[in-house]
Amino acid sequence: MAFTPDVADALGAAAELANSADEPDTLEAVEDLTEFFDRWEYTGARPRSRDDLEAVRGIRARLRELLTADRAAAVDLVNAVLAEQQAVPRLVRHDHLDWHVHAIADDRPLHERILVETAMAMIDLIRADDLGRIGRCAASDCDGVVVDLSRNRSRKFCSTTCGNREAQAAYRARQG
Repeated sequence: MAFTPDVADALGAAAELANSADEPDTLEAVEDLTEFFDRWEYTGARPRSRDDLEAVRGIRARLRELLTADRAAAVDLVNAVLAEQQAVPRLVRHDHLDWHVHAIADDRPLHERILVETAMAMIDLIRADDLGRIGRCAASDCDGVVVDLSRNRSRKFCSTTCGNREAQAAYRARQG
């Protein structure tokens, strides 16, 4: 199944946020959050305060739970997020994206927008019965979330760092 850019971005951003809670924590300063906001091209109000940062930090465990849930649990979690946030889907077009669905107003707090956008993206995976696109990092010492939307489903690691570390370990084992 081909995934639309907004779905791919929402899932990628959610995985990055969920993984940011792992050691070392990579979301500790407001500047970290604004870089995340820019990197994933969020619309709406930019995060500016420590309160914004703490609110986003506060949803990381919930994002991990949603991204790693089995299909039945994911349905319940998606429905809960959409109900809590009173999500109302609407078609929008902005920036480089053609028509796509937003389900929360751009002026809502960033953490709420992230939750709703992640829930909306998960709908596509649930409907396609394709939650296998999300898994755990294959690195032996990592529990990171991996989103693999590639055609050949070949992504195994949550980051280049984990992939490189595993490759080095395999090389050392072969040499040794």
